[in-house]
Amino acid sequence: MTAETSQTLDRGLRVLKLLADTDHGLTVTELSNKLGVNRTVVYRLLATLEQHALVRRDMGGRARVGLGVLRLGRQVHPLVREAALPALRSLADDIGATAHLTLVDGSDALAVAVVEPTWTDYHVAYRAGYRHPLDRGAAGRAILAARQNRVGETAFTLTHGELETGASGAAAALVGVTGVEGSVGVVMLAESVPERVGPRVVDAAREVADALR
Repeated sequence: MTAETSQTLDRGLRVLKLLADTDHGLTVTELSNKLGVNRTVVYRLLATLEQHALVRRDMGGRARVGLGVLRLGRQVHPLVREAALPALRSLADDIGATAHLTLVDGSDALAVAVVEPTWTDYHVAYRAGYRHPLDRGAAGRAILAARQNRVGETAFTLTHGELETGASGAAAALVGVTGVEGSVGVVMLAESVPERVGPRVVDAAREVADALR
């Protein structure tokens, strides 16, 4: 810790991060061990976070992320969407296909920004707010692939007919963006994705990642 930082705030944020990484919550003892502080400190941190609805404790005493985090999270999507729109617009018009930014929402992939091409006679209708399992569709599969990629390199994922009959998709994960897990992709009515689309989607994902850093 430096003179300009707050140790208490740092510990509180670490509590939130630890709770966000578990589906079953953590006890005071578990948090104490992970943070390397005594139980009294943890009790005080949890009490403060509970006052702001950022943490809740169940009947068994396990601490979990509270609903107050959702109110903060709602403000993230508009900021991410705004930063991504220029790259999505360029991608959609370059490829002639519907481009989208998709973020992880629990076990689902959630489209938070969609841009349709301006010059095509027809294209796939895709809307912001559309969600699907992470293991179906190019957008979700690209995210899952990135989780397994320890090198940190960006690659593209191709799918066909997984979300809509006759539609193909290409997507690449956002890499190196702290706190944001997602992908950029396109969806088109085609039996297969043209060769140049994959690398172009990777470039767009890098553009969006740069805009979010």
